[in-house]
Amino acid sequence: MSPTLAIDIGGTKILTALVQGKEVLASETVATSRADGPDDWLAQAAELAGGWSGSYEHCGVTVTGAVHDGFWSAMNPRTLNVPDRYPLAQQVTSIFQVPATLCNDAQAAAWGEYCFGAGNREDTVFLTISTGIGGGAVVNGTLLQGRSGIGGHFGLLLSDSETLLEDTASGSWIAAEAGRRGHSGQAPEVFAAAARGEAWADELINESASHIARLCHNLQLTFDPAVIVVGGGMGLAPGYLPRVQTKLKTLPARVSSTLARAALGANAGVLGIAALAPQGRTNK
Repeated sequence: MSPTLAIDIGGTKILTALVQGKEVLASETVATSRADGPDDWLAQAAELAGGWSGSYEHCGVTVTGAVHDGFWSAMNPRTLNVPDRYPLAQQVTSIFQVPATLCNDAQAAAWGEYCFGAGNREDTVFLTISTGIGGGAVVNGTLLQGRSGIGGHFGLLLSDSETLLEDTASGSWIAAEAGRRGHSGQAPEVFAAAARGEAWADELINESASHIARLCHNLQLTFDPAVIVVGGGMGLAPGYLPRVQTKLKTLPARVSSTLARAALGANAGVLGIAALAPQGRTNK
């Protein structure tokens, strides 16, 4: 089987890769300019992949937001302000001249971890904790995307205070809350402050971990997976996952979650969408 061109368009970066099986043969990355739009991002991806022309027969594109019926729409415009129902399938096919497979980025990462990573081909829920919060679920060997492609948008669940979960636990929340408490910096700086023993930072990270532990409990009851795989820049930050695990220890064994660190890192999405592409999956 020939390699697959895999493209991951996110709020931070655009990653293009030539993938064969579980191997990334080559890759190129550029920072995402949020002021641009989908046409510009696809043009950048095409430029990055220009040297691989003729090397692939399929193209898989994974994006932040919702993908349905070949169209791409923003779920949180603050991440990427995508016009509603942008014709992603049509544009990708026109640019790359091969069949296109589309998927949400966290759903693709869930499939990647299930196939090649910490999911070990068992029922898997993938949870990414970064600037925002997202995820995906694989049950009985099937990626659950839902009738409109929004399955796994766990960060948009409502918390106890009727606010979105990612507005109470994500990296964006940590940075904003640090500012409200008189401290500057993004989530990495807050984690560094906690490592230095600064109580305010430790308190913020613990508060986030408490919300994520509650989410894991709810996901266990909803899907009963063999493992919940945790990824994302914040999810993989030193000491974060143990905090979540500690808060879960109070639960009965029957409803306790088995948590694992994501094994594929930044390549989870491109490996996942490349594995989906030969199946011709478009968004469900």
